[in-house]
Amino acid sequence: MNSSHANKMTILNKEIIQQTFYKLLPQHAFRNPVMACVWVGTVLTVVATLMGSTSLGFGLLLTLILLVTVLFANYAEAVAEAKGRGQAASLRQARENLMANKLTDLDSSQTPELISANLLKKEDLVLIKAGEIIPADGEIVRGFATINESAVTGESAPVLREANTDRSGVIAGTKVLTDQIVVRVSNEAGHSFLDKMIALVEGANRQKTPNEIALGILLNIMTITFIVVVVTLPFIGSMVGIKISVVLLVALLVCLIPTTIGGLLPAIGIAGMNRALKANVLAKSGKAVEVAGDIDVLLLDKTGTITYGDRQATAFYPLTGIGMSELRQAAMMTSFADPTPEGKSVVSLAREMGETVQEPEQAAFIQFSAATRLSGVDLADGHQIRKGALDAILGFTEQDIRNNIELKTRVEQVASKGATPLVVAANHTILGVIELSDVIKQGIKERFALLREMGIKTIMVTGDNPLTAAAIAAEAGVDDYIAEARPEDKLACIRNEQAEGKLVAMVGDGTNDAPALAQADIGLAMNSGTQAAKEAGNMVDLDSDPTKLLDVVEIGKQQLITRGALTTFSLANDVSKYFVILPALFAVAVPQLEVLNILHLGSPKSAVISALIFNALIIPMLIPLALRGVKFKPASALQLLRRNMLIYGVGGVVFPFIAIKLIDLVVAVWI
Repeated sequence: MNSSHANKMTILNKEIIQQTFYKLLPQHAFRNPVMACVWVGTVLTVVATLMGSTSLGFGLLLTLILLVTVLFANYAEAVAEAKGRGQAASLRQARENLMANKLTDLDSSQTPELISANLLKKEDLVLIKAGEIIPADGEIVRGFATINESAVTGESAPVLREANTDRSGVIAGTKVLTDQIVVRVSNEAGHSFLDKMIALVEGANRQKTPNEIALGILLNIMTITFIVVVVTLPFIGSMVGIKISVVLLVALLVCLIPTTIGGLLPAIGIAGMNRALKANVLAKSGKAVEVAGDIDVLLLDKTGTITYGDRQATAFYPLTGIGMSELRQAAMMTSFADPTPEGKSVVSLAREMGETVQEPEQAAFIQFSAATRLSGVDLADGHQIRKGALDAILGFTEQDIRNNIELKTRVEQVASKGATPLVVAANHTILGVIELSDVIKQGIKERFALLREMGIKTIMVTGDNPLTAAAIAAEAGVDDYIAEARPEDKLACIRNEQAEGKLVAMVGDGTNDAPALAQADIGLAMNSGTQAAKEAGNMVDLDSDPTKLLDVVEIGKQQLITRGALTTFSLANDVSKYFVILPALFAVAVPQLEVLNILHLGSPKSAVISALIFNALIIPMLIPLALRGVKFKPASALQLLRRNMLIYGVGGVVFPFIAIKLIDLVVAVWI
């Protein structure tokens, strides 16, 4: 194993070195204007040296330093890209040589046709049995199965996927462990999530973010400004009798322009995408990762995000005049058509208590939906039985809660404990209440407190009644909540916050979440969710963990902080280099400039060489920081700015003085 790992590392290092030199080609070098100036300066220095503009040894030494500067910048980008290619290679293994058992229709009893997965089209039906690899992204339309998603998510624990639920989505390259399922293909070959991930990690589809574009424009403007200044210097110098060689002008330009951040900017962008993928979050663009760092409002579902999400029926409370067995039997019959975990737990609890009711024949079942917020059954004898939220059942029975004090009291008692009350009714008679219990996730309150410190508002969205919602919101520590929420309520909340100029993020997994996911600035869809949700969101969590939204915010913050910190450090470096280069160029002709030579460097030549060596070495020194990211600590924007200026601003001015002086002590001995 150690030998295999060593071989992989050797191959990886060779690829990085090859890419470092390959990026010297003009078609690649000129994609980065700042480093393109260094590249052109290297060529000019060679030409000027060969034409006798400066001594051969000095000119070649400067040429070598400039070339190394470009190579270090290329190396930073190559290392970031290599990490992506390594991830892509492992992802490709999950989809190689996949075959599919294609069905002609859902009810077909004929033998499936075995074809290559690459020939599958959207809406095709595929039969997948235990032990087989899922050949394409899609949704389960029949059956259920446990699936190993480790090829994509890295998580070895199997997960359950089932038709007609919000956990019906499957992804190509994952393996069915038990039972068999029929999947409707949702993506053409070449457009699956694996394909998108591979393209993203290889950088093929990585688009620059708005902040990255803005910073790039700033760097380009600075570079053009300094080019104009440097080009005009010979004319100004000739007026006062100063002759400046082309080699020194190139050295001055390279030290003036922001080469450090210019060389690291591509690596920072690629590393941000890699950090998101390392967290098993598939971002459809780099913009999505970065926008997460600017989020003002988080919209979170209660179930699965704030609580563990496995609400279970824990008690039945019949109203006066209703027998316990009658309530349990009615609750069971309404739950036969309820595929949710809560519905299944009602059946399970009733059976544990001794009920043996079987699924009624010739009955019309009403499945639970987020819109109606109830489920039920219409029996052959005309009886209608329903189970659902209080307001939905009151609407069904055409009753007023003010006329049923016992029901109101029981619902409030259940809700005050943070549990969810479900009401059961038969025809126009309310039978009783079912208690569904859930547990707040450990540490979630502390995480919300950290978000509050960053100025991010948290809003809990739940279908529970206001009493339950208030109890859980208080226990979890969220800033606000929306009770008895319908899909349109989520959408309205997002639009209201956005109308106030705020950026909003939310998480969802069902088809009914799709409008809100599409409207939100950051829509994090669960990989286990429906295809509609995944298409609507601009991020997909491969682990299907709703709390990942909190991690996404931290990744986005870290991306912004890293770029800001390194930009501050780079620009602060330039201040120090000015005090080194300018006296070296002009102190002989203009003695008054000697006052700027605060470091008392050995000679003008050693000063130039020392500054350029520092300029080159600082890029590889910062590569680990650019790839790893500046450590994120929750704080307000003002606190982050102060910390940034103190560490990377002041440090960026002081450190070059010390480093250049030390380099000069060595260089002066050899010149």
